[in-house]
Amino acid sequence: MKSLNRTLALLSLHMSALYVCADEPASYSEEIIVTADFYDAGLMGSSTNVTVVGEEEAHHRAARHIEDVLSLAPNVSWSAGASRGRFVQVRGIGDLEQYAEPKYYPSVGIMLDDIELGATANGAMLFDVSQTEVLRGPQGTSHGAGGYAGLVKMRSNDATDVYEGYLVAGAGNYSAYNVGAVLSGPLSETVAARIAIQQNESDGYINNRALGDDDLAGFDELTMRAKLKWTPSETGEYEITVFRFDSDNGYDAWSLENDRNTQSDDPGVDEQEITAFSGKGRWMVGGGMEIEAVVTDTQADLLYRYDVDWINPEFCVTYTCSFGHDTAQEIFARERDQTTWDIRLYGGGEPADGRTRFVAGIYGNESQESLGYAYPSFWYGDYSVATRYDTERLAVYGRVDFPVADNWVLAVGARSEHFEDDYADGNGTRSDHDERLFSFDVTLNANLSDSTLVYGKLASAEKPGGINVAASSQVSIMSPVFQGFMMEKLNFDAEQLISFELGVKSSLADGRVDLRVAVFRSDRKDAQLENWMWDNDAGLWIGYLDSTSDVTNYGFEMEADFSISGALEVYASLGILRTEVDRIGAFDLDAFDFVVKRDRDQAKSPRYQFTVGLNGQITERLRVSVSLEGRDESFYGYYHNGRLDAYELVNASLAWENEDVSVRLWVRNLTDEDYATHGLYFGADPRDDFGFWSNRTYKQFGAPRTFGVEARYAF
Repeated sequence: MKSLNRTLALLSLHMSALYVCADEPASYSEEIIVTADFYDAGLMGSSTNVTVVGEEEAHHRAARHIEDVLSLAPNVSWSAGASRGRFVQVRGIGDLEQYAEPKYYPSVGIMLDDIELGATANGAMLFDVSQTEVLRGPQGTSHGAGGYAGLVKMRSNDATDVYEGYLVAGAGNYSAYNVGAVLSGPLSETVAARIAIQQNESDGYINNRALGDDDLAGFDELTMRAKLKWTPSETGEYEITVFRFDSDNGYDAWSLENDRNTQSDDPGVDEQEITAFSGKGRWMVGGGMEIEAVVTDTQADLLYRYDVDWINPEFCVTYTCSFGHDTAQEIFARERDQTTWDIRLYGGGEPADGRTRFVAGIYGNESQESLGYAYPSFWYGDYSVATRYDTERLAVYGRVDFPVADNWVLAVGARSEHFEDDYADGNGTRSDHDERLFSFDVTLNANLSDSTLVYGKLASAEKPGGINVAASSQVSIMSPVFQGFMMEKLNFDAEQLISFELGVKSSLADGRVDLRVAVFRSDRKDAQLENWMWDNDAGLWIGYLDSTSDVTNYGFEMEADFSISGALEVYASLGILRTEVDRIGAFDLDAFDFVVKRDRDQAKSPRYQFTVGLNGQITERLRVSVSLEGRDESFYGYYHNGRLDAYELVNASLAWENEDVSVRLWVRNLTDEDYATHGLYFGADPRDDFGFWSNRTYKQFGAPRTFGVEARYAF
């Protein structure tokens, strides 16, 4: 908490100085528009619990990837288990990692424009992204299983009808640098285009002692995007987006000493190559109705590999190692192809004007994934298997918004989705099934005044069930007692989430203060909880989804923006979360026996999260930003009682700006806090003198103190 006290003092000092130097009336921010729902709406007038992070705020934080801004949203977490934090949890619900399981339907969807990134979210880079919207609570009517617990939608800047662009270059510690360029403008009277390209590199934050190399967990990321907009008439508009992401990131995260020095002789990689296309058309068809059609195609190659035992042969010369050194790697080579289409019909008028409006649509999704899995090991032999997983989704959906009284609007939506999947692997495991999923939402909101909105929302969403592929393909080689334990867990059931939320949004003090508050309760039936088991006799780690328990989540969320003066803005957020897993059976590594845990907190569900910060204008050209973010400790698994520690992080930037040029000095994690983004719990240390194979918590650390400078030239 020392960092908390220091930062609060710093915030107080800056607030006082900036308030004194302000000699002009308050200038309030431009209205923020939320675009992730069916209809665009102002942030304060939308009955959706959403956090919006604009491009300028991302610049203040020197943010490169969505993992750098998600902490601004209350009750939103992310987990790494990879080079980037691409597994998101909202209100305690979400995925923690990915290994053999396909996971086409993460609980929290991640979208870039209209492209569904899913588990390829290493590509969720923030370069030339105008805003990121983080929606909390089920988005089942609009996004089906893809928005089961929430949605992160990134919207890149559009092509412009005037010529503009910018160049950006930056450098920082750990040999980091980034360069980027954007060019936008008209190609004709009806056609405009925009091109954005950025290269981002860093050595990363790990030093590999075995190989004497400090860039084996580095970042090498190329982002390219081209957008074309054609407006041939007042009644028609077309957009095309082509997106390319190519990363050669390293993955060397785990240390027996729980520090940033590794001993692996064969460090891993986390590589992604994504090529995606989206096309959108909008047409006015008369009678005040509009048709919108979107089609996307995404192809991705992913390679994820790591050193299983984290050590090297020389390590076991220096120390006495039980059983010596293994050569094992775990390798996941995936190819994905996904095609989606979505057609919507909009009609009616504005409910605020006493008119009813509606939207109806049909959605399709075809996805294929092939996985080449390999586990070459000196101890256990060379194991490999090829798998294929295909899915199809077809959904119809709609929503009606209609006034029920003065300033009161009722919105009712529903979605019916047919899901099919087909799985096969080289071990002879086969599975195919289909099911019907249903989602709905009912929202009642009222404008109590020109500055206050209250709303209540009841929503339900469903995720499909499926097969635990790792457990099913390896059940024949498990020891008998574990075969018995896993037989009822080879498949997992569909999960249903029912959520109730009550919220208030209000502008106070003549518009100087925007306050957004919500309370919620979520009930998960047959919750799909990620779990692991260790079969010691067979030498198997098996990850699986366990759907044998129900879960209850409830909590509180608050966001506030204060315009203290024309030179100073302060913001804050707070999330309070309580979760309760009714009962879950697991093989507990400490008891080394099968146990049933009752009333357990969900994994990756910190009981509190907060952010407080300020943006201030010191002089006409000089701008400062300081923020503090923190969260409580949390469990990160069900097969043990290990926890990730609570932490607080301080970020700051100082920018000089004029009309064309800006130079920004930035620092993240100012106090150099050690904090974990993921955890493992097991006996990994083979050294006899260190209590060999005793269970311990091992942490994947977030970024240490990083700092740098970035210059931007706009034209």
